[in-house]
Amino acid sequence: MICLGIESTAHTFGAGICELSPETGFKILSDSKDIYRAPEGSGIHPREAARHHVEVCSDVIRQSLETAGKKISDIDFIAYSAGPGLGPCLRVGAVAARSLASYFDKELVPVNHAIGHIELGKFLGDLHDPLVLLISGGHTAIAGNSPDGWKIFGETLDLTLGQLLDQLGRYFGLSSPAGSKIEVLASEFKFNEKEMPHLPYTIKGNDVSYSGLLSAAKDAVAIGQPKKAVSFSVQEAAFAMLTEATERALSFTDRSELLVTGGVAANQRLSRMLQTMCDSRGVRLSVIPRQFAGDCGAQIAAAGFLFRENGYTVRAEKALVRQSWRIDRVQLGSGSKRKRAVA
Repeated sequence: MICLGIESTAHTFGAGICELSPETGFKILSDSKDIYRAPEGSGIHPREAARHHVEVCSDVIRQSLETAGKKISDIDFIAYSAGPGLGPCLRVGAVAARSLASYFDKELVPVNHAIGHIELGKFLGDLHDPLVLLISGGHTAIAGNSPDGWKIFGETLDLTLGQLLDQLGRYFGLSSPAGSKIEVLASEFKFNEKEMPHLPYTIKGNDVSYSGLLSAAKDAVAIGQPKKAVSFSVQEAAFAMLTEATERALSFTDRSELLVTGGVAANQRLSRMLQTMCDSRGVRLSVIPRQFAGDCGAQIAAAGFLFRENGYTVRAEKALVRQSWRIDRVQLGSGSKRKRAVA
């Protein structure tokens, strides 16, 4: 079974082709993308990002097919990111998927973007039933699957981790996404306690709050504290809060696997903090490979198999989008038996 996945929730238009079979397991045949770059010092403008997606969608899909060595006739079904995300961007992907499915008479499957991050991470990490730490510009949640569907064991009360880093980056004059640039600044800081700002550490139950942290970081920069020191301090506080909440959720759920996925999963400092915590608990940590941490078509294709299996196939004219679609409101079964991933 071969799926073409189309991703367009925010700044990335992606197309990925994945194959799932009982004989060879899961394979990523191609993963192509083109990312909208916001002007320096600004965030994603939904209308401008959507215009970018319209301009590049044909080339990205064509490149994905060529890289996979496939024709559209070889594709068994098409999956697209139906939400959550930015409305104008989501609609571009939905229209592209609907057009292809209608013209070439293919099955069409709407996919939850967040579960796309999770399913690809489970395939690539050869995981069965992990606790999931989903961290990106759109998500900061600790989740686990159950017979009744996905459960949220902790989440952000305001800003996501990705938003915290992006907004701090924009305050520095950087463009979004800025997480990797903040990581570089933090890594260049030569530890000096006198230069480190005092930042709030806010965790309520198993939920985290980042808005006060962002305000305090901006205040520190405004009074002249070095950006490298502020970046370092923000990372240490934000990641420590999340590690504490994740450890508590692991204890509560008694899971032996932890999957970290989403764009911020690429941060090496966070991975080291989580690895130390997991080692102390005897938990296996699996962090999605950096090349697949951000939004991509492969994640939508990976989730497409699960959504199709659970009856989410729709007619082309019903290819709608949902800007708000929490994973704990998605009803899915356990999915097919997985074999080790081959990328």
